[in-house]
Amino acid sequence: MKHLFFVAALPLLASGCAATLPPNVIAPGDLAASLAQVRPPRYTSPVSGYTHRVPVDPQPWRNQNDAQTPEGDAS
Repeated sequence: MKHLFFVAALPLLASGCAATLPPNVIAPGDLAASLAQVRPPRYTSPVSGYTHRVPVDPQPWRNQNDAQTPEGDAS
C-alpha cells in the first residue's frame, strides 16, 4: 500500500519542481472579433448514408470471396 501511495504522489512532487509554468492553452482575446475564416456549421442527418439491408441465407464462402476479388493480376 505504501508503494502505491508513493507512485501516486511522485508526479505531484515532480510537477512542483518544474522550472517554468505550462503554456497557455486558452486563446487570448475576443475570438468573435478575429479575422479567421471559419465555415458555418451545416446540418447533416445522422442517417444520411443509411442503406437498407435484409438478412440473406448463407452462401459458400468461395463464391463470396471471388465476387469481392479485384479484377486483374495480383502480382
